[in-house]
Amino acid sequence: MSYWKTLAGWIVAAVVALSLTGCGNIKKIKEIQVTSVGVKYVAPTSPRSVDAVLLLEIDNPAMGLTLSDVDGTVRKDGEVLGFFTAGELPLQGKSIQVYELPCTATLADNISIVRIMGLLAQMSLDGMTVDITLHVKLDNGMGRTLTFKDLALSQLTR
Repeated sequence: MSYWKTLAGWIVAAVVALSLTGCGNIKKIKEIQVTSVGVKYVAPTSPRSVDAVLLLEIDNPAMGLTLSDVDGTVRKDGEVLGFFTAGELPLQGKSIQVYELPCTATLADNISIVRIMGLLAQMSLDGMTVDITLHVKLDNGMGRTLTFKDLALSQLTR
């Protein structure tokens, strides 16, 4: 479940980063919060990948925006564990709503499902980092592709 909470953390990180890029008229973007995370379903698509739909309750006091083209890599102590992608997520402005976010996670070639299950059983994100690239487009037409490197998963899920 912490993997899914982390995805919600990436969303918050993305919108906060956008607010730091000089868009003075969108100061409230810093106030966007993911208030709860759930899983609608998880379906294995192969022995090495799953599709899932996350349920994200998001409090957005700012203008509307859309997140898209989400791609990322998850690492443990520098070793690549897997990759993820997520679908488009339009956030309505000045609202609190639950959104569905489709996503896919795939294991790296050298990582076994047994190893991942062992990591999940430890219930610790220590040493785990993520690289993520996504596009953020505001309803006013402004947009930007953002890239984050080596984000500590333990920090994003607090």
